[in-house]
Amino acid sequence: MKELLSILLCVTATSALAFDHGHEAWNRLLSAHVRVTADGHASAVDYAGVKRDRTVLAAYLGELSAVSSAQYQNWSRDRRLAFLINAYNAWTVDLVLNNYPGLESIKDLGGLFSSPWQKKFFRLLGKQRSLDDIEHGLIRAPGLFDEPRSHFAVVCASVGCPMLRPEAYVDARLDHQLEDAMRRFLGDRTRNRFDARSKSLEVSKIFDWYEDDFAIGEGRFKSLRDTFGAFADAIADSPAAAEAVRAGDYHLEFLSYDWSLNDATR
Repeated sequence: MKELLSILLCVTATSALAFDHGHEAWNRLLSAHVRVTADGHASAVDYAGVKRDRTVLAAYLGELSAVSSAQYQNWSRDRRLAFLINAYNAWTVDLVLNNYPGLESIKDLGGLFSSPWQKKFFRLLGKQRSLDDIEHGLIRAPGLFDEPRSHFAVVCASVGCPMLRPEAYVDARLDHQLEDAMRRFLGDRTRNRFDARSKSLEVSKIFDWYEDDFAIGEGRFKSLRDTFGAFADAIADSPAAAEAVRAGDYHLEFLSYDWSLNDATR
């Protein structure tokens, strides 16, 4: 707690000077309160712990909000993308904390005609924004980043989501972090798996919802099948199975999505 308070004081003292691209306050919160599973493929969040350190989170969110659009536009591509990913994840945690404990799923925060992702409850880059604004309006906007691996970095506080990393995303290591995030997610057999006997490739609904993002026509992402082929070693459990995935010798199925809160107490 003392260490986190020292980070809070540092953030407060430097917020008027320059933005911390190491995202140190957020990094320390994640390190303290994210629990990675033994196999390294998933994680859960100690929301009660983050709530005790909410002043640190609030200071970090204030630092994000203080960044102007002009500042942001002067940053490198990776610096901007790391900023947006961390912002999405931090405000998602903040949204959960507003209703924690007693929350079973982030979807419970929506209404009949709205979703929690459409709520405009924070200010970013000079505008009132929602989580959808960050993910779909900024990260996924055609021609801006065209980064399919971002789907394994933004985390919607649910068990079915990719893991929230116990560290912040930073521009200097962004490519490595995104690659690692995608491989960890594909390696989780509760969410992605190949059955060699039935020749069925069962994958997360993320690939169904965002199929077009994995068909941008570049590198490994020309189509879903090209994507799975490029990451066959992460999806399959044997060389023969990996070869079948690379060859496209399977029928594709999408698994149901678990919207339960990714709470470490459960």
